[in-house]
Amino acid sequence: MGKQRSLEAAEMKHPNKIGFKDGLGYAMGDAANLFVLTYISSYLKVFYTDVLKVAESKITTLLLIARLWDAINDPLWGNLIAKKKPNKDGKFRPFIKWFAIPIGIMAALSFVNFRNFTSSETVVLVLMYVTYIGFGMMYTTINIPYGSLASVITDDPEGRTLLSTFRSIGAGLGGAIPLLIGPMVIYTATGELNDKGEPIKAADANGMLTFAIIMGVLSVIFFYLCFGMTKERVKSEEDPKFDMKATYKGMFKSRPFITACLSGILISGQLQFGSLNQYLYKNYFENTNLSIIGTIANYLPMAVMIFFMPKLVKRFGKKELCSVGTFFSAVAAILMFFVVPQISDRSMGAVVFMIFTFVIGFGYSFVSITNWAIITDVIDYQEYKTGMRSESAIYAVYTFCRNLGQTIADVGGMKLLGAVAGYDGAIMGDQGYIAKGDLLPNGSIAAVDVSNKILFVCTVIPAIVYTLVFILFKFGYPLDKKRLDTVYTSLRKSRSTGEENLERNPE
Repeated sequence: MGKQRSLEAAEMKHPNKIGFKDGLGYAMGDAANLFVLTYISSYLKVFYTDVLKVAESKITTLLLIARLWDAINDPLWGNLIAKKKPNKDGKFRPFIKWFAIPIGIMAALSFVNFRNFTSSETVVLVLMYVTYIGFGMMYTTINIPYGSLASVITDDPEGRTLLSTFRSIGAGLGGAIPLLIGPMVIYTATGELNDKGEPIKAADANGMLTFAIIMGVLSVIFFYLCFGMTKERVKSEEDPKFDMKATYKGMFKSRPFITACLSGILISGQLQFGSLNQYLYKNYFENTNLSIIGTIANYLPMAVMIFFMPKLVKRFGKKELCSVGTFFSAVAAILMFFVVPQISDRSMGAVVFMIFTFVIGFGYSFVSITNWAIITDVIDYQEYKTGMRSESAIYAVYTFCRNLGQTIADVGGMKLLGAVAGYDGAIMGDQGYIAKGDLLPNGSIAAVDVSNKILFVCTVIPAIVYTLVFILFKFGYPLDKKRLDTVYTSLRKSRSTGEENLERNPE
């Protein structure tokens, strides 16, 4: 009887089961990604407005052109990867090795103060375009294969959840360090005091470049750790006859894929839009250290939930957990919008803002931790429905959707910051709270209640976005736990049958 149970247990064990090493290695990759991406996403706009003194309208144009290029670059790169023949390192891991150093270099160059070398506005803008678009291209060249890597490390559902969980750990590490330590390095006192007698801080050009170099070096190190600690187990051959038209046609008939892309636009957009909180902390609450507290409030719930998520996913399912989590985030974001502006004491308002941020972070942690496992589910579902395994193509489009969300957030955010809130970095870069009628450094009078308008912008958008994400997961995404079990079983059977046929009929 004991022997029989042992045999049954052996049969039940997935052939591509993974352990701690692959999970940790995969976490290193997202940490590497987020070291540079978070720093650029959170502080590059501040660098452009407050250090380079570039008008918001010109920054908006740059962001739009960069994303238009992404619309061309991302699918083409996904196509190129699909046609690549695997080598001894696999199909996707080589890209991590090849492009780790270039992405670190481009991240650092993005924060060079070009005004130290030229007085020409045109030259400054050209260099901004070269470095920003160059970083975006390097990010694409490494992020698409990195994301696709999860689908070939293992096809075990529990292993997929493990990878997504570890990726969240890596994202937490890579995202938290720039936001926790960055403000200590990049902001310095101006010598001016606010109405409470506290020093007003502003962005420091040398500090921003120094921290960019540190993030670039860490990114390179962690990418090489990811390369060395992971292994590709699921067969993914080159596809020289890859039919882009047929693949994309099948993808856009897939409800899970469409829902995942829409949620990706919203989720990524909101994360990017959150970078405007730097202006909120600096110009409303007049406390740049709130960036550190806000990071803790966002990431602490995820750090706690990581330990419980694999068991919760196994019991309830990813769709089910994301629906519940985004409901909490939506309610907290709506309450934040209505409650915080009513608190006249801005110090107390900051406390309440952080409490709501913590609740939002708790709800969002369900999405953050399972998000990448959901994308591998979408890849599997596409194979289940069409017979074509197109991980790089799906991941390329999903990456573009996330970039699109970031663009909408960046462009829309800069428009709202300038047109609605009335912020002008050239005049207000080293100022604290600015109310209508205040005397500005250039001798003009503030025409609008700038700081209160920044608060409005930074609270109304999250309320809308988290509500939409909840609706998508609850009513739009169809892959619940029961349906996914059917997909997994069918794919495992078809893959094992295919391997047996290949062994019996070698070409």
